[in-house]
Amino acid sequence: MRLHQCDLCHIDLKHVSVRRGGQDVLSDINMHIHCGQLTVLIGQNGAGKTTLVRALLGEVPHTGTIRHEDGKGHVLGHLRIGYVPQHLDFDRDMPVTVQDFMASTFTKRPVWTGVGRKTRDEIVQALSTVHAQDLLLTPLGRCSGGELQRVLLALALHPSPNLLLLDEPVSGIDQNGMEMFLDTVCALRERHMAILLVSHDLRFVREYADHVVLLDKSVLIQGAPDPVFSSQAFARVFGKEGEKQE
Repeated sequence: MRLHQCDLCHIDLKHVSVRRGGQDVLSDINMHIHCGQLTVLIGQNGAGKTTLVRALLGEVPHTGTIRHEDGKGHVLGHLRIGYVPQHLDFDRDMPVTVQDFMASTFTKRPVWTGVGRKTRDEIVQALSTVHAQDLLLTPLGRCSGGELQRVLLALALHPSPNLLLLDEPVSGIDQNGMEMFLDTVCALRERHMAILLVSHDLRFVREYADHVVLLDKSVLIQGAPDPVFSSQAFARVFGKEGEKQE
């Protein structure tokens, strides 16, 4: 698999820890999320994957540092993050199209006054990036799981982030939708951004990931997929389950 890693920047996590209720949820996390790579975070339920995503988003307090750095370790300033959650909870009967939904973040103008041509063109361009331009006038509630996730991905890419966070975005999506979404995400490696995806589907991780991080409250092992999947740490965490998914 050809990598598009940018040697000039990465997201650097040093000694990141999170405590909750007097217990360590994450302990001494040290890792890089490189620009131009798809880094995938794996681990069992309760390993701290979502907590790490929330720490990156600034939603939970943590110790240690999270910095956007160039290749020489110089801080590059504010870290702009795009985020795609696992699910979007909303009333599927709402009379809201994909265009209406996206316009609420693309412009300050109230959606009920109509969507201007400039805003509409910007929305079409954003949807085209994720091959979803045909969904423009589709009621949001009629989008399939895969279609909805691509709409959320288009939103996460506007404006273009330094770090794209994807928290199990293909959970519950059929295989075709999953492959289309992941192919779209992999194409984004050509852009100037780092990508961190949380996934429990080990078959797709092995196929799509450039860098894998195995988490169990701390980083057990990280590296290219094959060495991680063949490691003793992986066998201890996943055991027979890991063998079946491969």
